[in-house]
Parts: sequence; C-alpha cells; structure tokens
Amino acid sequence: MTENAYAGNALAAGLRAASLGREDALFAEAEGRPDMTCGELWSGAERMAAALRAHGVVPGDRVAMQAEKSLEAVQLYLGVLIAGAAFLPLNTAYTPEEIGFFLADAEPRVFVHDPAAEAALAPKAAGARLLSLAADGSGTLAEAAAAEAPGAVASPRGTDDLACILYTSGTTGRSKGAMLTHGNLLSNALVLKDAWRFTADDRLIHALPIFHAHGLYVALNVTLVAGGSLIFMPKFDARAVLAAMPRATAMMGVPTFYTRLLAEPGLTPEAAAHMRLFVSGSAPLLAETHADWRARTGHAILERYGMTETSMNTSNPYEGERRPGTVGPPLPGVEVRVTDAEGNALPAGEVGGLEVRGPNVFKGYWRMPEKTAEEFRDGGWFVTGDLAEISEDGYVSIVGRAKDLVISGGYNVYPKEVESLIDEIEGVAESAVIGLPHPDFGEAVTAVVVPRPGAELEEKTILDALGDRLARYKQPKRVFLTDALPRNTMGKVQKNVLRDTYAGTYPA
Repeated sequence: MTENAYAGNALAAGLRAASLGREDALFAEAEGRPDMTCGELWSGAERMAAALRAHGVVPGDRVAMQAEKSLEAVQLYLGVLIAGAAFLPLNTAYTPEEIGFFLADAEPRVFVHDPAAEAALAPKAAGARLLSLAADGSGTLAEAAAAEAPGAVASPRGTDDLACILYTSGTTGRSKGAMLTHGNLLSNALVLKDAWRFTADDRLIHALPIFHAHGLYVALNVTLVAGGSLIFMPKFDARAVLAAMPRATAMMGVPTFYTRLLAEPGLTPEAAAHMRLFVSGSAPLLAETHADWRARTGHAILERYGMTETSMNTSNPYEGERRPGTVGPPLPGVEVRVTDAEGNALPAGEVGGLEVRGPNVFKGYWRMPEKTAEEFRDGGWFVTGDLAEISEDGYVSIVGRAKDLVISGGYNVYPKEVESLIDEIEGVAESAVIGLPHPDFGEAVTAVVVPRPGAELEEKTILDALGDRLARYKQPKRVFLTDALPRNTMGKVQKNVLRDTYAGTYPA
C-alpha cells in the first residue's frame, strides 16, 4: 500500500509511516514461525480490513477481540483501524459472564474469539458476528483474510474519531468504556518514541499481553512509529527473556517481570550488556526492586505513569535522574497538577488529587455522558482518582489511590466487583477487598469476610465459589474470616485499618 492509501486515516497513517519503503525490514521474530517483515505485517492487516468489510464492518463500528496473543491478532488490530472501526480488546481471562456485559454495552459488529470457547460465548454475543483467527477450514476470519488481496484503502478517520474502547471499572463495580481517539493514541506514541529515544534500530522484547493498553498501545505503537522490530513472546518467561537480551535493545514490563528476572541467577551485567532501556509501568515499582536491578545489571529502570483513560502521562527521563519511588515529570505536551477536594491547585510537596490535561486524554466514557462530566473539571482537566505529590523540580510521586483500586501483576482489580460476588455466597454477611503488598505481583487481592451468625464458612469455600465467576487475576489470593469490619463514625469501612492489620500476609 502506498502512503496515499493511508492518508486520511490518522492512526493507521502514523503507525505505517516509518516502515514505508522498508517492506523487507524485520517487524517481528516469534518462536515456531518464520520472521514477519513490515511488508507482511501490513499486507496481512489490509487483508484483515477487507475481510472485516466483507462481514459488514463499516467506519464507526466496533470490533471486539478475546483471543490469544499472536501476530495475526496484531494484524487484526491494524485491520480494524484500516477499516475505520474501533478496536475493543478483551482480557483472555474474562469469563463468558464478564464478556457478555462488554458485548451488550459496546455492541460490536464482530466478536473475534477463541474457537474452543464458542459454545460458552455464543449466548453472550448480543448480536455480534462470532469469528475466530484459527485456520481450521471452518471459514474463519483468518481464512477469509487470506483469500483477500492486499491493498485495501484505509477509511478516512480524523484525530477526533474513535480508535478503541478500553473498559475500566469504578467503585460502583459497573465497567466503563474509555473512548480513545486516533489523536490520543498517535500523539502519545510519537511523544514516547522521542522521550525514550526509540529508532528503527531498536528491537523490543514484547512479553506483555496485547489485550492490555501497555502491550498494545504503548509497546506496539511505539515500536511501529519508530520503525523498530519485536521479539514477540506469547507470554512472559524469565529464562526466555534472558536468552533474548543479547539480540534486543529494550524491554517494557510490569514490576512482576523485574522481580522474577531478579530471581534468575543468569541476570548479570553481561546478560544485559546489549540492552539500552528497561521500562516499568502499570503498577508501582518498589524502590528496593529499582536498587536491586541496578546492582545486578548496571541499568536503572525507567518508571512511568499512565492509565486507561490517558495512556502515558509522566515518565522518568531517558537522560537524567531516574528517581526511585517516582514516576517522573510530565511528558511533553501533558500537564499535571495536584488539587484539593474542591479542585484548587496545591503547591509543590503537598498531597492531593492528581489531574491531567493534554492531547493524550480520552474523549469520555462510552454512552455515559454524566459519568464523563463528573470526571472532568473546567479547562479540560481529568480527575485521575490517584493521590500524588509533585516535587519542586517536577517529579510526580503516586502516594495512593482514592478509589482503592488494586493493581495486581499490572492488572486493575476493582474491589467492589469482587465484593459483590463474595456477598452473594451463602453464609456471607459482608466483605471488604483490599490490596496488600506482594513481592511478586506488587499487590495481592485479599478478601476479609464476615460470616452470618451460625454460618460455617471456610476460606476454600469462598475461593471455590469465585473460581468460575472471575478472571484469575481478580480472585483473592487469601480470604480472612473476621467477626466485624472496622468502620468510622459515618459507618464507612476503614480499608486502611484492614491493610495495616494484614500487612504482613505476603512476606518477601
């Protein structure tokens, strides 16, 4: 496809620009299959776009995907953009019950799924056409795409048009679809490329999931706009990552990646000698992990801060002090401030609510105008819900989460959703879900449960009841039974007291 064939589609054109005229350049190496060139990546994406259009997808539609990580899934993402639709990636751990909500809310034209789960998912389709990426002779989307010719012209999409919906929940437990535009994603990718010095010479170890913003809209998009390449791994494996380091230049990961790599005796300065950058995000990185990594490899991890609604907001510098315990200054073009409960800006060094403004900030929640209005202040400031302080020299430190969000292994877990299901279990009077420090996951989902009088509840009973109803990363790692939950004078459960009480549950 020529540059003109992408012109008018903001994000597709931006992601393609660095590889135009470099069709034979490597895009990705993946175990068990031939290397994929840039030309093969995009010709496959064009075929996906043609196949989606043949299945009725038109500009403005949504295309949902719950499928295992693969290069075909990457081509599907790009094909959705070329077709002018919005991409809706869904966690592979979501249960059919959870998937049913997302499909009913977003109303995608097409839902791409794991064929093995079709029987369970079909009743949840909510009118979406079910397709898969398998090549099993059953007329799948992958087979339809293979039969198409490359060269599909990208549908016009401007910077304010919807590129994706990413679901995130609130304290009420109801999931919200964050609407990210072509301009949001492209501006953030270009800023990160420059901030982190990515070029066509970079080869990124990609061990993140691609249903998550970190793996899809940060790691993948930054690589594409730079014209770089990937060592594409189906999942994180510490030994595989170590083996890949001598032919890689960078890695993006969650803190769990780094704690697990630190447990490997093969992690040495020599093993990391070819690497120029290690980035961490999606959960707080312990200062101890930062120090241990530097001692073992000679590299300082670059920690940054983002969220579903905004992509990346701040980053420790590529050149300059990467300060442990902070997420760095705001990225170019992004403004941050700390405010009190009334929205008044606070001076440096004071803790308050963190607010963000910039071209990276989403346009609102899908079909929730009232909720969107609640989360923005005058002047376009988005209220993140995080508590933070900003130093005199501009470094941001996240000190808490106003909404008690738990981040376990880089994934967001919203306590209300888990509590609602626990409270439905026979014999449970009430529950509280908290996050506790964990040496591997950063935070571990933990439940404190009050049984009804006379009920004979056990930890295993509660865990078993949640097994088929929640994605594994949302399930509590421990359940504690207690006579009563601590409350303040207004009757609100004091989760800070619970966190102090059970703080030593997961020792290093």
